Amino acid sequence: MAKVLVLYYSTYGHIETMAEAVAEGAREAGATVDVKRVPETVPEDIARANHFKLDQKAPVATVDDLKNYDAIIFGAGTRFGTVASQMRSFIDQTGGLWFGGALVGKVGSVFTSSATQHGGQESTILGFLPTLLHHGMVVVGLPYAFAGQMGLDEIKGGSPYGAATITDGDGSRQPSEVELAGARFQGKHVASVAAKLHG
Repeated sequence: MAKVLVLYYSTYGHIETMAEAVAEGAREAGATVDVKRVPETVPEDIARANHFKLDQKAPVATVDDLKNYDAIIFGAGTRFGTVASQMRSFIDQTGGLWFGGALVGKVGSVFTSSATQHGGQESTILGFLPTLLHHGMVVVGLPYAFAGQMGLDEIKGGSPYGAATITDGDGSRQPSEVELAGARFQGKHVASVAAKLHG
């Protein structure tokens, strides 16, 4: 049975919702799953003034937690075409894990969100993958076996690089059923690959 960590940063709750769907999928594959979030770096008064979702139930992770899992599925929103700085700040503290090879051979995967269809979903995930490769992780995406990412029947996030949701500029759009299905598929796929690699 694989042990999977879904590690996320969510400003307004969209990625939190996607993280829960990713976790559901991983559990469907028989994995033991923990959902944790990275620390908020924005001062609380500014976060409140900008309507950040501050009541998230997932516990805050420590860098040392990462070595305890067979797979880590990272989720964070797009900021100007790259991953949110809160996630980047957390990952930038993993030098000790890198030095000790603690994540080598573990499965790594990424999901994201953006305000618009062309707001950087692909660039955010692709820009995060070198970090996983530097850690020696085995990268897994969202294969076209998830057919929901195909077609023009509706606006939707997601690509072979990873699941995604589109939030609209004011954050009013919540993850659609097809986007949540993509997140569940990715979680299940990652957990299945991790189980094969780690038994």
